[in-house]
Formats: sequence, C-alpha cells, structure tokens
Amino acid sequence: MANPTAAMLVIGDEILSGRTRDANMHHLAGAFTQIGIDLKEVRVISDDHSAIVAAARSLSKQFDHVVTSGGIGPTHDDITADAIADAFHVSIDVREDAYAILKNYYAEKNIELNEARLRMARIPQNASLIDNPVSGAPGFTLENVHVLAGVPRIFQAMLENVIATLKGGSPILSETLKILQGEGDIAKQLSAVSGAFQDVSFGSYPFQEDGRHGTNIVMRGPDPERLTRAKSELIEKLEL
Repeated sequence: MANPTAAMLVIGDEILSGRTRDANMHHLAGAFTQIGIDLKEVRVISDDHSAIVAAARSLSKQFDHVVTSGGIGPTHDDITADAIADAFHVSIDVREDAYAILKNYYAEKNIELNEARLRMARIPQNASLIDNPVSGAPGFTLENVHVLAGVPRIFQAMLENVIATLKGGSPILSETLKILQGEGDIAKQLSAVSGAFQDVSFGSYPFQEDGRHGTNIVMRGPDPERLTRAKSELIEKLEL
C-alpha cells in the first residue's frame, strides 16, 4: 500500500526576497520521512491573497496533506488564514476557543491582548485548532490543509501536534554509496541497477574531494532488504 502524500506551501515575501532563509521545509521533510508520509512538492509563494487561495486549492486536491508555513501573525501582511478560508469557501472570524487561548496566554504574561494580537484568534469556520506551546497563538487544520506559523521553533512545535493526528505509512530508509568516479563514468551501471529495482529511488550527487571527482549514490525506499540488495548489485556492477 502506497504511503500518504504531502505538499508544503511556504508563504512569505521575506523568503522570496532572500531576507529570510527557510528552514521549515528541511524539518518537515525529515519528520514526514520518519513516519512514512511522502513529501512530493514544495511551493514558495508571496504574501498575495489570490496566490495563496489558488495554491491551497490546487495542492489540497493533488495530495493527502498540505502543510503551510507563514502568514498567521498579528500584522497586516499576515493573510494566510483569510486566504485558506476563501480557498474552501468558509467564513472566518474571531473564534471563542482561540480567543480564550490568547486571553489566558497574554494574561499570564501581563501583556495586553490588543487588536493586532486578536487577529491571531481569527479562525475559519469548521477548522480544528493546532496547539502552539511556544507563543500561544494556535494554527488550524481545515480539510486536509494544516496551517502553521513560519518561525522555525514555533513551526516545529506545532508540527509535532499535527503529526500526532496523522496516519503514516512505511518510513523511508536510505543507503549511501560513495564512489570516487564521476557521474559520467558510472551512468551505464547505475541505469542498469536502477532499472532492476523499480521500488528503490536512486539519486546521484557529484562532489570533489582532494582534487578528484566523486559521486554519492543515495538509494531510498521502505524495504531495508531491497536497499541492501540494490547497493550490493551496484557495487558488483561497478567492480568496487
């Protein structure tokens, strides 16, 4: 049985402008690999309402899960919640459950729950809340779209709570073979072995070491026995 599939939607002008380096995709890919959910696509888009709506609709139809990061804070450009609500044709407003969370969080810190912070209690109708143990403001899940904050430590904490609700498949394992030959020297043998192991994914990654060209071959799949056999056959083909 095939693993569930997922896509990620990274939202933010700061990512596209290069002001901020995205770390959330790397974390999500590793976390999903461990539980057997195959991350198939990552899109990075600007803080544009129509772009978020279109991307959310498209990805939610193609994949079992969509995870978004960014755009759910207290400022004017935090428009993700409104866009996701529009994507699924539901209303959005301050929700009592989200309001209660924020009220308690800011009261404990003796910080005013002002109008800007109250924006973070605006949750689409029918969405379920995602707990945020770091900064209080919840994310939410609507249909198969999980809406998380963009700050990496908050994203990671919220993702743990999302993962606890998901059913994964077979964790994806990997084997790496380091070869001190260039890709062009091993392409024929690699093609033959990859063709014989259709259930194993082969990646070829060139490098230079001490002035010599080399290639790391990374084999990925859910079956450890098949990975071992694929690696052994490649070694034999290359006469290593």
